[in-house]
Amino acid sequence: MALYRLGSKGEEVKRIQEKLKSDGFYKGPIDGDFGGGTEAAVRAFQKKRGLTVDGIVGPITWNALFGEEIPEPGIIAKPLDYRCLALTGSFETGKGIPDCFAGLSGDFDGQGMSLGVLQWNFGQETLQPLLRDMIDEDPETMNTIFHANNDILVEALHSDKEELMTFVRSIQHPVKHFLYEPWKGMFKSLGRTQKFQNIQVKYAKRLFQSALELCLDYEFWSERATALILTIKVQNGGISNLVKAQILSDCNSLPGDLSEEELGVRKMRIVANRRAEAADPPWIEDVRARKLCCANGGGIVHGINYDLGSSSE
Repeated sequence: MALYRLGSKGEEVKRIQEKLKSDGFYKGPIDGDFGGGTEAAVRAFQKKRGLTVDGIVGPITWNALFGEEIPEPGIIAKPLDYRCLALTGSFETGKGIPDCFAGLSGDFDGQGMSLGVLQWNFGQETLQPLLRDMIDEDPETMNTIFHANNDILVEALHSDKEELMTFVRSIQHPVKHFLYEPWKGMFKSLGRTQKFQNIQVKYAKRLFQSALELCLDYEFWSERATALILTIKVQNGGISNLVKAQILSDCNSLPGDLSEEELGVRKMRIVANRRAEAADPPWIEDVRARKLCCANGGGIVHGINYDLGSSSE
């Protein structure tokens, strides 16, 4: 079930803001960011309409606003690999779809430029194949986004690595490593297109498959467990043999009368906590928050409230 509350972002939030503004309850920007001003406007609307005043736009408040049933988020209809990748990208970037697929950073790490949900980059030559596929498969979109700069990008991708890296560093700040406009906006626009998102999913297929294989080690079957393992693969690289032994020992100690669903949740929590405790000390709680969000079906990560559904999903 879709819910929009403090911390939610996206097109649906923009629609809520527009309706509340037209009705005189909201005075802030239409930015798709459910902040304190939007929450206050929702509360005022709920009070005016005699609804439960909680500042959350659920099915009843949505129906009162728009006279229709609340739509399920578009991600529900997407394949599992897309959804898991989007969740991981959202944890990494603090952004929802499509911006989680448009993460962009410069040469702060010596890799020239990184783009996308998994931060493919020029230095390790992982970004070049994605861009070449996009140029080959959808030249019209590339021309629309990059205009006259499209030919420059094509030539850069056909040059040797040293020349490419020199070019990429020339379009960003030499110290702070942020990309100059219009390149910043163009690359982020590219990341927001469905076509380039699909290309990212294709190139993440091997990583996703390895996550599925790792799920077998813990007898996981749910979509949430797959998302949990994928976030571990992306953020932490995997699970060491020592941590695996600790996890299996903890799992073997669980009561034998748990339902299948409760057993799955308890095992996911064990994996989440054990992997977090094995992380570098400064990152333990960040790792724990991400992993427990998957295990528990929701939670707050970097100030964003996630609702992932039941453990069987």
